[in-house]
Order: sequence, then C-alpha cells, then structure tokens
Amino acid sequence: MEQDRLIAVGEGGEEGARETRARGGAPRLRRAERSQLEWRTVDLDALLAADHEARAIWQLVSRLDLRRYLEDIRANEGIAGRPATDPAILLSLWLYAASEGVGSARELARLCKSHDAYRWICGGVEVNYHTLSDFRVGHEEALDELFTQMLGVMAADNLVTLTRVAQDGTRVRASAGAASFRREQRLEQWLTVAREQVEHVKRLADDPTVTVRERKARERAARERTARLEQAAAELEKIQAKKSDEADRRKARASVTDPEARVMKMPDGGFRPAYNIQFASTTEEKVIVGVAVSNVGSDAGEVKPMLEQQQERLGETPREVLVDGGYGPRQTVDELARDPVCAEVTLFAPVPEPKDPKRDRYTPREGDSEPVAQWRQRMGTEQAKVIYKQRASTAEWVNACIKCRQALQLGVRGLRKVRQVVLLAALAHNVWRFIVLTGGAAGVG
Repeated sequence: MEQDRLIAVGEGGEEGARETRARGGAPRLRRAERSQLEWRTVDLDALLAADHEARAIWQLVSRLDLRRYLEDIRANEGIAGRPATDPAILLSLWLYAASEGVGSARELARLCKSHDAYRWICGGVEVNYHTLSDFRVGHEEALDELFTQMLGVMAADNLVTLTRVAQDGTRVRASAGAASFRREQRLEQWLTVAREQVEHVKRLADDPTVTVRERKARERAARERTARLEQAAAELEKIQAKKSDEADRRKARASVTDPEARVMKMPDGGFRPAYNIQFASTTEEKVIVGVAVSNVGSDAGEVKPMLEQQQERLGETPREVLVDGGYGPRQTVDELARDPVCAEVTLFAPVPEPKDPKRDRYTPREGDSEPVAQWRQRMGTEQAKVIYKQRASTAEWVNACIKCRQALQLGVRGLRKVRQVVLLAALAHNVWRFIVLTGGAAGVG
C-alpha cells in the first residue's frame, strides 16, 4: 500500500497507479555501479590533437642533446637496479607545466595521472613528485647547457636576431617569511641550542624505546636545522661587512629559512624577502638570451656580466642594449667602454633630470668622459627616443609573460636552486616563442 501511495502521488493518483501496474511494475532504471570492473582500450596517442602544444614540446626536446642528464644515472645495462626515468619525459613535463602556469611538483605529479596531455608525455611511465622536484633543481650545469643549446637551435633557424637587446630586472618573493630574519645575538643562541640538540639525538642510539627509523629522522632534522643556522650566520657576516656604521652592523639580520634571501623593495612599495632576477631579451623576437639571479636589490653593474654571458652563449654581443635608469647609466657607459668585449655595444638609457631646471640634461657636462658625453648627446636625438621605447615593450612584456603566464613562484631556497628554477622558466619561455615563431607543432619536426 505504501508503494502504491507513492506511485499515486508521483503519477496522478489511483488512475496513475493502475496504469503503472498495467505496465508491469515500477520503472526500470540504469543505476550507478561503481564496483564493476571494466576492460578499456586506451590509445594515448589518439588523446591529443595533431597540433597540440605538448606534441610540439616533445618534438623540440627530441632535438636537444640530453647526455649531461644521463651522467648521474647509476642504473646501467648489466648492473642491477631500477631503471631511471627518461630525462626527456621529465624535461617535457616541466616545460609544458610552465606553459600552463603549473610550478608545483606535487600538482604536476597529480596532473600526470588525470590530464591527457601530461599522460601523453609520460607515455605510461609513472612519475612522483620527488622525482620531478629533484630533476628541476638537481642538474644546474646540464640545465645551463640546455639553455645555450636552445638558443643555438633558434639561431640555426634564424629565430634570434642579436642586434638590439633589452635588459630588465624583476624582484620575485623568496620562500622565506619576514619573521624569519634574526640578528647576530639571537642567531648565536639558536645555533648553540641546535648543536646541543644534535649531540642529544646522537645519544638516542642507546635508548631502546626509540626505533632506528625515528632516531635517523631526528638526526637528519637536527643536522639540517644546524646547517641552516650556520649558513645564516655566515650570510650575516657578509651583510655586516657591507655596513660602514657599527650601529647598522648590530641591526643587520639574516633569514634562518633562506639565508641567501635579502629584503628588497618590491614593485608595490613594500619590503619583503626576494631575489633579483635579470632577463635580457631580443627586441624583435622577444627571445631570452641571458639570465642572471642575485640577492642584490640594485640593478647597477648588471649590464656588463649579462653581455659577457651573451658572448659566451652565442659567440657575439648585441650592437645595442636598452636599460632603464636603475642600472647606473654613467658608470655603465664607462665600464663598457673599458671592456674589450663590450666596447662596441651602444647603450640606450635615460639621462637623469639635472637638479638645476635650467640645465639641459643632454648637454655634456664638465668632467664627463668622452663615452658619457656621447651617450648624453645620443639620448637627446629623436632616433634614440624612438629606439628606447622598445625597452618597455620588450623587457616588461617578457617579465609579464614569465610572472603571469608561467606564474613564476620561488618554492625553493638558496641562490643555486632559485637560479635553476629561473633558468627553466626562461627555457620554457623560449620554447613557447619557438613554437609561436615556427607556427606550432608543424614547424618543429
């Protein structure tokens, strides 16, 4: 009766119930059965379109020489051990992840199980976040050489015009909190306690209530904390050495989380722990031809090392370089003029406004060297002003691509690891520019 009542309400009273009974009972439904096993045929290659970006990245990586990544692999033919993951897979995963704004190894590992493009790149090879994370920051020299290789590939295809280059710096937040900075006295106290903790943990070997695994975990944690504090103390000495006043030396602080990070003024006007990242890009193709990372907040003195890097990577320096006023133009002009490698490079940088409003800033001043006088006069011409406008449309655009398209975040600590993350981001940017300039996957093969 209860069932008839429900049917009657749902289908129009007693008449509806009689019609239902006449049909032979309640409606038949296909219900969810999630415990049923299924056999499926999966063709990974059919999951992606022929012009998908993941295919273009894989084809491009196949053109690169990855032998440097194989040097540390111990699983060789004839020797027992689990096979290592192909570096081409790991590199392609990171490059494609960068193009999609993914910078976390854990998130990338998750996508390798759920996203068709990442599954296609893996090709049935399982990867975990430990492998992905170690690969990203464990091959500094190989990654640097790979960045040079990529520039060579683009130069061979006439995709790099090293005529005019724009350089700019951008400050990226470090993986350290503002509260992690401590002065010398507090660092010494913590370091003493940390060393005592290391000795205390070593004595746990005689404690039968502590397992071997737990003891080793405690020893590792104590050693790592002591090492970070010792590095923070060493970095604090470097900071104090740059202070001329004794009061400033006492106020100097270093981070116990990322000792190599420095507090810098950020674009929003605030002060936070950060690294100064430098990119040099061609104005025509928007290709990055130089990368540098430092923990110095100022851009002064960064032009000459970047030009030397381009000479080393490409065998030549650009004829013109565009920078903003933060690079110390007067000092940079004289520095380039004295260097035999950079002497032929023409610098385009804004001339500061003079304190005297009646003085023309483009007129050479008494005491100016010949290169500085020529720079002043050059920047006063209409041609130079037109050329200099390309700086913002190149350097700022590249910085925006790296920060926004790739969502560049520094989840690692230390100059060495940060540089590798930045190099990988620059490599991903150049791969993306290569695909754009060649017309997609069809132009890569």
